[in-house]
Amino acid sequence: MADGAYDVDLFVIGGGSGGVRAARIAAGHGAKVMLAEEFRMGGTCVIRGCVPKKLYVMASRFAKDFEESRGFGWQVGSREFEWSRLVGAKEAEITRLEGLYAKGQEGAGVTVVKSRAVIEGPGLVRLVVDGRLIRAKNILIATGGRPNLDPEVPGIEHVVTSNEVFDLKTFPKRIVVAGGGYIALEFAGIFRLLGAEVTVIYRGTQVLRGFDQDLRDGLTAAYERLGVRFIYNDVFARIEKHADGLRGFLTDGTAIEADQILFAIGRAPNVEGLGLEKAGVKTGRDGAIMVDAGSATNVPGIYAVGDVTNRVNLTPVAIREGHALADTLFGGAKGIAPWQVNYDFIPTAVFTTPEMGTVGLTEEDARAKFAVVDIYKTSFRAMKATLSGAEDRVMMKLVVDGETDRVLGVHILGEGAGEMIQLLGIPLKMGATKADFDATMAVHPTAAEELVTMRTRSARYLRN
Repeated sequence: MADGAYDVDLFVIGGGSGGVRAARIAAGHGAKVMLAEEFRMGGTCVIRGCVPKKLYVMASRFAKDFEESRGFGWQVGSREFEWSRLVGAKEAEITRLEGLYAKGQEGAGVTVVKSRAVIEGPGLVRLVVDGRLIRAKNILIATGGRPNLDPEVPGIEHVVTSNEVFDLKTFPKRIVVAGGGYIALEFAGIFRLLGAEVTVIYRGTQVLRGFDQDLRDGLTAAYERLGVRFIYNDVFARIEKHADGLRGFLTDGTAIEADQILFAIGRAPNVEGLGLEKAGVKTGRDGAIMVDAGSATNVPGIYAVGDVTNRVNLTPVAIREGHALADTLFGGAKGIAPWQVNYDFIPTAVFTTPEMGTVGLTEEDARAKFAVVDIYKTSFRAMKATLSGAEDRVMMKLVVDGETDRVLGVHILGEGAGEMIQLLGIPLKMGATKADFDATMAVHPTAAEELVTMRTRSARYLRN
């Protein structure tokens, strides 16, 4: 319960994953908590990110399932995809989830206000909806990120981002995706499988920078077989709107016709208009709020978690950061010791088709950090493809410290990669060795059994 000097013990700005977790845990510890969200509860992940994206990925994969079922004896009749039905079903589901988020906060005793909140100074927050000033002992900024756009490109107002693409009025028969990260590639796969002509334009030489090279090569090859067109080393110079759609011009003068142009060129911390300057909160590159290992800013009593800090921009990370902060600030009375998030060995899934799963170091990073690196790698035709006739292949790769035998990284391309990589995060976090993998009994017939049956080393690298 807040003392007389404050209205609340914790004021949370942002109703996304990190904010709601911090608010609920803090309230459970007995703190008086208020949370302000100006849009919809659930944040990027629930409303316009991972949840609707996964639903659209699932929808897109039916196209392959229908076609490949013929190899298993099914006779598939006429079929038709209706974009508006998918959009409506998605909206119903995220509305349901939004309600659960709000109910969870209310059940925990958190006061939720539908309003933008602005920091007026240390310990003081203003609710824009009614002008109220709230005195807060602690302030948590959890406003997430926002899609980047290039304001220097004439006609940029005609494009859409990941915020709007889920709710397009009509399905685009031709879509151009600007960007080469995982968000761009996920949407490229969704729209291609749903039947659109898809072109990916990227300023670099190869998409998925930062991922293991074998994953990058494998996914690119799979997308090319799927019919996705890639244009490298170029960007849009201008975009024009015409009666029959959009026309984008690249820097080399090439014109590309499209019904929609999706910009997925990265995300930036959502800090505009929060009052950070007035409060004296330090920010870094792209406006990211600078915090220490405990999520504290340079201003006592002001904290930040999630994508707004630009540390590791993943929903589970924001949730863990919010939980750690709430326990640290308010868990002492229950005997909970302060703790901090460990960012080593975070498993990650990319919901392209084929799917990618990755945890730990890439081969490139391992070779830069360790004296001896052993690689174990396999690539094989998926069992389903043997009857379906598809060209799908599965790639699995173990990156191992050649001196200690510890597994430093695992990278998977193929069906179920996301599910597998979640479980693989556990042994890697525990320090499992290649010998531990070898000693584990295989489950047959599965793709995952290859992870414990790769005995022959593919390569060994010695650092000079």
